[in-house]
Amino acid sequence: MNPLVRHHVTFGGRESGPTLLLAHGFGCDQHMWRSVTPFLEDDHRLVLFDYVGAGASVTSAYDPARYASLEGYADDVIEICEALGLSEVVFVGHSVSAMIGALAAGKRPDLFTKLVMVSPSARYIDDGEYVGGFSQADIDELLDSMDRNYLGWSRTMAPVIMANGDRPELAGELHESFCRSDPTIAKAFANVTFRSDNRQDLAAVRAPTLVLQSREDLIAPQSAGEYVRDHLREVDYVVLDTTGHCPHLSAPAETAAAIRSFLGSGAT
Repeated sequence: MNPLVRHHVTFGGRESGPTLLLAHGFGCDQHMWRSVTPFLEDDHRLVLFDYVGAGASVTSAYDPARYASLEGYADDVIEICEALGLSEVVFVGHSVSAMIGALAAGKRPDLFTKLVMVSPSARYIDDGEYVGGFSQADIDELLDSMDRNYLGWSRTMAPVIMANGDRPELAGELHESFCRSDPTIAKAFANVTFRSDNRQDLAAVRAPTLVLQSREDLIAPQSAGEYVRDHLREVDYVVLDTTGHCPHLSAPAETAAAIRSFLGSGAT
């Protein structure tokens, strides 16, 4: 199947500008970038897509074997770039997509000039001195709760992930995004996301990278962002004055300004 159809690829911005490939996180879809894109569209060509099982993707294309690891998702990213004939791409990945981008850039460094990692974590589970923010038991309980009642889990977790209690509409939007995802595929994607360990994959990333970190993030704490920062070859590290795991929703202007500054596009 044509990957542009499979992933419901859409476009925005200035056709002749540098290409930004925007990759959403777990439980989200390309719609979740809508608050950031107005700040980027004047200077960049924007390419957006949905992973299989999310948004308007073709869910029948889901292959459990292919997507048993994040490598399959990285292959999707590469296939989208190849189908569009892209090169010199700036990959902007939120949450798990930050590591998907790292894997894609490690496989095909010729395709990517820069990476932007929004709220990244190379491993969610604590390991010795490494602090990912969750114990093994925490992750087991989270995934078990999701498996028993996906919609109930999403309703409970959306405010925790968003962490902007004074703006309940943001948590509501994230919950609606969870509900748009195919629940069976979402559960499998969650299992891969929260059990993956991509710490060793950071060394293969050659492209200059921006790591964007919220001041407070229960899903990917500063310790996780700092680990990513300390294990990349060439990196800018920016802590945004916002809370929660989705700064592109809670602080879109600040998020876009950091991206534009990193890309040399000036302030918003």
